[in-house]
Amino acid sequence: MAKANREVVAALLLSCLLYLVLPSARAFYLPGVAPRDFQKDDELQVKVNKLSSTKTQLPYDYYFLDYCKPPKIMNSAENLGEVLRGDRIENSVYAFKMRRDESCKVACLIKLSSEAAKNFKEKIDDEYRVNMILDNLPVAVPRLRRDGSQDTSYEQGFHVGYKSKDGKYYLSNHLSFKVMYHKDPESDGARIVGFEVIPSSVKHESGNWDDKNPKVTTCNSDTKITPGSNALQEVAADTHVVFSYDVTFQPSNIKWASRWDTYLLMNDDQIHWFSIINSLMIVLFLSGMVAMIMLRTLYRDIANYNQLETQDEAQEETGWKLVHGDVFRPPVNSGLLCVYVGTGVQFFGMTLVTMIFALLGFLSPSNRGGLMTAMVLLWVFMGLFAGYSSARLYKMFKGSEWKRITLKTAFMFPGIVFAIFFVLNALIWGEKSSGAVPFGTMFALVLLWFGISVPLVFVGSYIGYKRPVLEDPVKTNKIPRQIPEQAWYMQPAFSILIGGILPFGAVFIELFFILTSIWLNQFYYIFGFLFIVFIILIVTCAEITIVLCYFQLCSEDYHWWWRAYLTAGSSAFYLFAYSAFYFFTKLEITKVVSGILYFGYMLIGSYAFFVLTGTIGFYACFWFVHKIYSSVKID
Repeated sequence: MAKANREVVAALLLSCLLYLVLPSARAFYLPGVAPRDFQKDDELQVKVNKLSSTKTQLPYDYYFLDYCKPPKIMNSAENLGEVLRGDRIENSVYAFKMRRDESCKVACLIKLSSEAAKNFKEKIDDEYRVNMILDNLPVAVPRLRRDGSQDTSYEQGFHVGYKSKDGKYYLSNHLSFKVMYHKDPESDGARIVGFEVIPSSVKHESGNWDDKNPKVTTCNSDTKITPGSNALQEVAADTHVVFSYDVTFQPSNIKWASRWDTYLLMNDDQIHWFSIINSLMIVLFLSGMVAMIMLRTLYRDIANYNQLETQDEAQEETGWKLVHGDVFRPPVNSGLLCVYVGTGVQFFGMTLVTMIFALLGFLSPSNRGGLMTAMVLLWVFMGLFAGYSSARLYKMFKGSEWKRITLKTAFMFPGIVFAIFFVLNALIWGEKSSGAVPFGTMFALVLLWFGISVPLVFVGSYIGYKRPVLEDPVKTNKIPRQIPEQAWYMQPAFSILIGGILPFGAVFIELFFILTSIWLNQFYYIFGFLFIVFIILIVTCAEITIVLCYFQLCSEDYHWWWRAYLTAGSSAFYLFAYSAFYFFTKLEITKVVSGILYFGYMLIGSYAFFVLTGTIGFYACFWFVHKIYSSVKID
């Protein structure tokens, strides 16, 4: 029995290793919902989600436009992440029976008012897409790949319509659905494994319309509509528009557990591997420098310092040992440093646990809103570690007002982020977009912050402040030592900005894919690559901070506390600069509000990245300084 258990554990460990290393294993995920078997002629109900556009980044409710409405519009239950993303899932008039093809079915007749026609034209100009869902699968539009290969790639959602060269607007009022299913060989049940649509613009002849029995001459059971074969439906005021659809069912060899692969499989594996190799080269370069400093220079320095026998020799010391009496002197604004270190620990814990859950498949895009919900909740509960780490550091600085530091830890970073978020949300609200977070959700976020996060920060601070103080390996002199004039390349501003280049360089290729998934409405689910890049980022931040800290101490400059934090944290400056470059080169955003939203959210992201990388660099330098000064004999 024990042997069998050991074999199971070994198999699991091997699977995890293969998952991280092999690109073919990157699409492992838990599907998010339980599989559902449909019998022949079971009712299938298509649900509608938001209207989305990469040009405006402002989602709208599906029924913001004059589409066919069911007798009663019902919202599906939404989690916190879905609300924050702007998802609004509702029922629709599109319904069909399992494995029962229908050639052409009329949905409804709409007479466009001048306001409705204006809204349709605006959304067509802004390239809005309609998002639908069937059995938790988003609708996909097949298209040919840009590289010319025969493989089909897919886009999320279909365009509301299109504008011709002569300036006329045409509406996608006919939808050709294709539902793929995987049949169970042992029963008559089948599972839905694919949901595609090809939109068309068709001017139907409505004739004498009857609401109870809607029939049109251009749409009946014998009609087969193909794109481009009919007159087009123009968008104009006082025009009657008939919405119609057809559906075909197609058996598929794709199993239910793999049905999301269509959406998740990326075509850029080589670029991701290039990203990791690029990052590893940076890490190897830095590791070489750290090894040289540690193994050669430091060991030689320590050996020389420990061999000094006379006072005269001791007075001739040079390098980092000279500042031993000041190196652990508390920095200026030590309380603020404690707050930022505590916040960084909170953010690091949230990022690490989120990444682990994503690796295990719990945060698949099929679990809609799961990633956002997990991040918010984990941030709240990681407040315990934020309070603990800030209080421990504050006690080491011999501070006495730990409650004030705790309050700042609990409110500073979340308060700044919430203020920016509130302003951005007001702008979205002004645009009447469904992306605006409702008052109830905003209240829930404040409740999580004040009701759970703040108390946990205080609990962590209380525990941290009660722990024994971290002892310095050397005593601090009462009178500060004068720092000699520094060379231009050792000036704080220059060395801090130089220090941020390499951590940013380790992640900027992966950053491109993350920005693309956020702003170009694509799925990102390659957390195997992302986790490797995250580990590389940690190592890079630690090593570049240690290297620059060593050079700083050798220059007899002992103000390393803030410098260590800012050196790694300055990578956030490059991240924000890259986001500006991405905005002007990759996005087609034209609205002022949309531009403000983009830079507002990227400012929040850059601020969080600053806190994360700064804390990593600070703790690496803190460990390094403790290590070297505890290795030398100080009289």
